[in-house]
Amino acid sequence: MYQDSLDTPLGTITITSNDGTAISSVSYTPVSDAPSCEITQRAKQQLQEYFAGQRTLFELPLAPTGTPFQQRVWQQLLTVPYGQTVSYQAIAEAIDNPRACRAVGGANGNNPIPIIIPCHRIIGANGTLTGYTGGIHKKIWLLQHEGADFIPL
Repeated sequence: MYQDSLDTPLGTITITSNDGTAISSVSYTPVSDAPSCEITQRAKQQLQEYFAGQRTLFELPLAPTGTPFQQRVWQQLLTVPYGQTVSYQAIAEAIDNPRACRAVGGANGNNPIPIIIPCHRIIGANGTLTGYTGGIHKKIWLLQHEGADFIPL
């Protein structure tokens, strides 16, 4: 396992790669003593650029671990452009499972690579915010950083 950490406006972020070839997680927990590698260093650089307002799209190999359904949801999240939001319902419809709105919410909440897989861009059908792995205040910060439209709490 390889890890790197980055101090951000949201606190310290830990970037993990299980095998050194793709990012497997991004978390808001402290880094362990694992060494970094080229891919975690690239992710760190791209996240620094994102937080500095210089990057709107990540170009990294990703390897999130999850069920086939979660994988489909996470792939769909990657299509939501910077600064835009969509509803859980819209994601369910996009994966051809319009009745899976709650399951999409569950998959969104279990996203192991937040920010890079932009689960923060998914909001309620009425434009309101819902939960976020790192806390709703982090979701608000990310959406404001991107200039996205949403209804504040």
